[in-house]
Amino acid sequence: MPEKVLVHSRFPRTMLKRFGERFELMDAAGKPAGELFAAEELASVRAMITAGGRPLGAAAMDLFPSLGAIICYGTGYDGIDLEAARKRKIVVGHSPGANASSVADIAITLMLAAIRRLVVADNYVRSGDWAAAKPSLMMRPQAGMRGRRVGVYGMGEIGRKIAARVAAFDTEVGYFSRSRPDVPYQYFPSLEALADWCSILMIAVRAGADTHHAVDADIFRRLGTDGHVINVARGSVVDEAALAAALADRTIAGAGLDVHEQEPRAPDALTALPNVVLTPHIGGHTLESHTAMQDCVIANLEAFFAGQALPFAVKTG
Repeated sequence: MPEKVLVHSRFPRTMLKRFGERFELMDAAGKPAGELFAAEELASVRAMITAGGRPLGAAAMDLFPSLGAIICYGTGYDGIDLEAARKRKIVVGHSPGANASSVADIAITLMLAAIRRLVVADNYVRSGDWAAAKPSLMMRPQAGMRGRRVGVYGMGEIGRKIAARVAAFDTEVGYFSRSRPDVPYQYFPSLEALADWCSILMIAVRAGADTHHAVDADIFRRLGTDGHVINVARGSVVDEAALAAALADRTIAGAGLDVHEQEPRAPDALTALPNVVLTPHIGGHTLESHTAMQDCVIANLEAFFAGQALPFAVKTG
């Protein structure tokens, strides 16, 4: 008999196919498991798959008295109460670096789209304004990439890949991170110092209480009127209200966001602005990334059920 695994978050069926071939899935489809399954069914659950950003606290864990493993689909695990998991001797796994290349690619895409105003330019052509030679302030020449100072906030797997890619655009690259890896880029002692130095801030930091709204009105002022913010980390890192105000009053020039504070919704204050490019959290949404993340999930689950240490474990304390 295959082992039972509860699917805590909502995933497309195509993403669950490989898991269903190896395990007996109890798919809650993002709904409260207690409303869908009987208590005795929940009592038999030893492992679950979840999206790392979805809140999963002590009360939810207590619905599963036999729970021993929480496996996150993806790199992030900011929604998991790690202290609650540790107290209950629940191991937590994730997929570190599995989607790093794809996320770095979307960061570069958003950066270029924002700086070169590609969405505005596309609409300028489609609307007929270009053919009609209609003047547009948004189509005035902008500073390009050459000579830009690009700051990377967070130098993990994704941050390193972003830095390597952006360095190819004749730029200077600096970073601020909780650790100082062996990388050939200038280190800054604080986010504020990095923002004072750069005009493009690439956000790739892991989300948590210490990074909540770390990129705020003060950081936008430090970036300046030619500044751009690109966020491929988590929406919680950026104060969206302050960002909308900074974009509206031209405190900064533009932004590119793949993540948002209240997904799947972006506030009207942002969607109404022409100087921000928005995508629906698709950074890791490529075929190769999903395969790699699924490989990590399967490896973690198989190790857990075999009584072995998780190969891709999160430190819970």
